Amino acid sequence: MAGSSVKVSVEALQEHQIQEVTLDGQEIYVQQLSMSENLTKLAHKIDFFKDESDGKGKPASEGEKEVAEDKQLAPFMPSLWPWDTVRNHLKCGLTEMSVLLDVLNLVKEKQYLVADPASQDTPDTRPAVQLLAKKKSLVAASSVLLSGAERLKKSHCEASKKTNDFHTELSTLRKIWRLKKVSTNIVGDLSYRSAGSRFWQGGSFEVRKSVEGEQAETEGEGGAARATSLEVTVPSELEGVAYIQVEVKTVPDMMDLTSSALKMPPGLSAVPTNAYWQSKLESAQNVLFCKELFAQLAREAVQVKSATPHMVIGNQIITNVFPGHQLSIVLCHYTGKEKRVPPSNTKLEHNHVLEHSLHQLLHEVHHRNVRIDAPHPVNATYGMTKRRRIAGPAALTRQDMIHMADSESLLSQIIKQTKHAVLRIRCMHVIDQMAVSIQDPQITAHWGCLNSALQSSVRIFITSAGYESLNTLSRTSIVLLIGVDTIRVVMKDGRTCQLSFEDKELQDLLLWQIAQHHTSVVQQIARYQGWQVLTANSSIGSGDAESFATSSAITIASPKGDKVISFRSGPTSGQRLMVKSVHSQADAHPSPAVTDSRWFELGGAFSEINLEKLEGRNLASKIDMLVAHLSNH
Repeated sequence: MAGSSVKVSVEALQEHQIQEVTLDGQEIYVQQLSMSENLTKLAHKIDFFKDESDGKGKPASEGEKEVAEDKQLAPFMPSLWPWDTVRNHLKCGLTEMSVLLDVLNLVKEKQYLVADPASQDTPDTRPAVQLLAKKKSLVAASSVLLSGAERLKKSHCEASKKTNDFHTELSTLRKIWRLKKVSTNIVGDLSYRSAGSRFWQGGSFEVRKSVEGEQAETEGEGGAARATSLEVTVPSELEGVAYIQVEVKTVPDMMDLTSSALKMPPGLSAVPTNAYWQSKLESAQNVLFCKELFAQLAREAVQVKSATPHMVIGNQIITNVFPGHQLSIVLCHYTGKEKRVPPSNTKLEHNHVLEHSLHQLLHEVHHRNVRIDAPHPVNATYGMTKRRRIAGPAALTRQDMIHMADSESLLSQIIKQTKHAVLRIRCMHVIDQMAVSIQDPQITAHWGCLNSALQSSVRIFITSAGYESLNTLSRTSIVLLIGVDTIRVVMKDGRTCQLSFEDKELQDLLLWQIAQHHTSVVQQIARYQGWQVLTANSSIGSGDAESFATSSAITIASPKGDKVISFRSGPTSGQRLMVKSVHSQADAHPSPAVTDSRWFELGGAFSEINLEKLEGRNLASKIDMLVAHLSNH
């Protein structure tokens, strides 16, 4: 057995090693390592710091000598270290980098070597050669662009052919409009019944495949024709063009009730029969919307009770917003079959803002019906509002619930907006007329740019030319809050009053404020000149009574007390200026109770001065020059 050798192969068990045995006898195994994990485990066992050449040069024993002789005789012996080749490559790379670093140091620092750039041929500077090279570059670039354009054309043609396919267009139509299949036909719906519409007119349209493949005219850019494979048929009641015309006009007498006749714009034309299906359906839905809007307004005009009854005549609704102002709502529907009336030179007057408001009101009703506040059933179209749902926890009374159930009609809302628009225009005209007719003082109006449909504001400044920066008290400011049928006025001192829709009331108010402005300007001039204000009253009860409002008056005395000026300003009576000279008679009538000489003589007559003959461009400059003149004498 000594001379024989037995090969024994030792292999790892393929079974999992047991890591733990629980108390109930269950065995927990250790997962076997993968190939990468096994390689990592073996690599960690390698000692990279051990050098095999450490034993070289040492005396070896006889056994080691025999092993060395066997190694010398062997022609090839593979390395026992698997990372030997990697280490050799790293050593070679490090050696090359060291040599390259030494060469660079010699070139830059020691200057033993000179690294000159390689000589190159000088380019040809002849212009003809350069031009030829540029032409070649441009030809190459243009060929690339042309090839790309050809590819884009081909892809566009393929896409247009694909869109003209019946099924593709039908899929596009289904994304925009509601479709359903009835027997063998495809039928769509244009109505607003899913939004709670109560309009009786049906909005069904029929979709079928075009047999002839005619070219349908589109409303697109340039009016180019577009091929389509769909043919859409809408009801005859929804053909043509329709719109709502709102007109607010002044009627001198109530006999002219039907003066708002149907007027068609001269450039209006119906939708052609071979139009593209999208244009045809949009026009039909617009006709349906306008008809539903007019039907809702007509129903409310008959049901809603008001001081002045509303009139519904055919396709026209007439109502009075203010005495002498009439609101007319007309449904205009042009199908192309009517006899065209030659266009006249009269301009078509209608209110674009109110027409847009009418459309918005009906859109809000539809939006409110469809989109209900959560939580609500998923498949429910109608439901209670959020305020009605919390009526129990909020302990709302029966009266609150009744007010909650009452909703304002569309006709009432548009009448309120019309009243506000008419009242705002009236205020504009009154302010503009007074600003033009009255030169002294100046009237400036600043209208607010952010207003609501039922309220707007304007700030009016009354100033005297040349004395705007005298003091804030010499500038009169009024704020007008224009509502539906009333005007709320905020004075300079914070007082408020309410005016009706009559123009005369606003005009009288402005005249009254102008009269008070004159008095305040005289008061400020007297203070700057050193005069003493004896009395100042914005509403005096003496003298001639004004036809409206009250007069204001002020009395001032000179610093010496020898001159007294009395000024009175009224809305209708105008301005009056009086001056009195006081001569001291203290010796003739001595009195121990009077200590100031200016009060020795209070009596005497005033002399009225003609304001028209005083020098100055306005009342403030005339009073200023008069006060300065009397102060020096």
